[in-house]
Amino acid sequence: MTTQTDSHGPTNVLERNSAREAASAGSRIAPRSFPARMRALLRNGDEGNALIEFALILPVLLLTTGIMIFGVAMNNYLQLTNAVSMGARTAAINAQQTKDPCLVASNAIIAAAPGLNSSLITFNFTFNGIPYPNQSSCSSSSVNTGAAGNLASGTNVTVNATYPLNLSVFGKVFNQNNAVLSASSTELVQ
Repeated sequence: MTTQTDSHGPTNVLERNSAREAASAGSRIAPRSFPARMRALLRNGDEGNALIEFALILPVLLLTTGIMIFGVAMNNYLQLTNAVSMGARTAAINAQQTKDPCLVASNAIIAAAPGLNSSLITFNFTFNGIPYPNQSSCSSSSVNTGAAGNLASGTNVTVNATYPLNLSVFGKVFNQNNAVLSASSTELVQ
C-alpha cells in the first residue's frame, strides 16, 4: 500500500481511489461521524488541536474562576464579621465615655475592615433594646441622655452591618435580588 502526499496531507492511495470510484458510480459517500472526523483531524496534523485543547482546559478554567470568586466573597464576609465584632466591643467599652456611640462603633468597623468599601456598609445599632437603624451617627447632648444614656452597665449592645455581595465573573454579575452579606454581634456593657 503506498502513501501519497497532496495539499490535504498524506492519504492512502486505496482510500482515495475507492472514494473516486464511489463518486463516479453516482453513489453518495455517507458523512463521517463526529469521532471519525476528530480522529481524521488528529491524524492529518495539527488542524483542530487548539479547539480540542481549549475544550479540555475550559472546565478547569471555569472551576478555578468560580473558586476565586467564592474566595473573594468569603473574604469579604470574614472581614465584615470580624469588623462588626470589633465595633460592638468598642461601643461596649466606650459606654459612658462618648456622646456618639454609633459613630465610635462605625469608625471601629470601618477601621477593622480595610478591604471593604466603607461607603457601601450599612449599620444598625441596638442599645439596651432601643434600635438605631441605618445610621452611622446617633449623637446625644450628654453621656447620660439619648443613645449614649442607653449604654448603661449590664445592658447589651448589638451591632449589625450589611455589605453588598459581589459575585461578578468577567464583568457579568451573578448577584440575585441584591443579596448582601450580613453580620451581627452582641456585647455586654460592663
